[in-house]
Amino acid sequence: MRIIRSPRLTLRPWESGDASFLLDLESRWETVRYLTPDPTTMATLDEAAASILRRRAIDHPVHGIWAITLTETGRLLGNLLLKPVSVSSGGSRPAPVEIGWHLHPDTYGHGYATEAADAVLSDAAARGLEFVIAVTDPRNLASQRVCLRLGFAENGATRDYYDTDYLLFEKSLV
Repeated sequence: MRIIRSPRLTLRPWESGDASFLLDLESRWETVRYLTPDPTTMATLDEAAASILRRRAIDHPVHGIWAITLTETGRLLGNLLLKPVSVSSGGSRPAPVEIGWHLHPDTYGHGYATEAADAVLSDAAARGLEFVIAVTDPRNLASQRVCLRLGFAENGATRDYYDTDYLLFEKSLV
């Protein structure tokens, strides 16, 4: 998987040495509460190591799951994904590509999610991706604000993804 850079950030593949950070990030209810319809916190380093292996297994020229770091210090900040979304059961259309992020609570409010997502979207557009979505829990106002800053259009409530009610945001990259 490739490395993507922005003015302050480096998005890189997850490494085995990142397991302690990932466990800290995903053991927090505050971090995972909006990630899936049935969120659970991570409990062990073994879970974190297994999750890193799954993240590294994505072998695609556009899609990926990156660790977000500060370029200047290498400090880990969070996670950014760009991959086909999980279409709800009974769905008949192909899965569009979804972008999503979650950052450590200590890093909230610095614009890192917006900057990281913008860098990945620019890279994906240069590689030929034409359209992307983001789905957010209706209570996740922070991620909805990020979507709007990135130029996504809010398209209302949907049950098309993850078999639950989410707000759908869409963006053309062409």
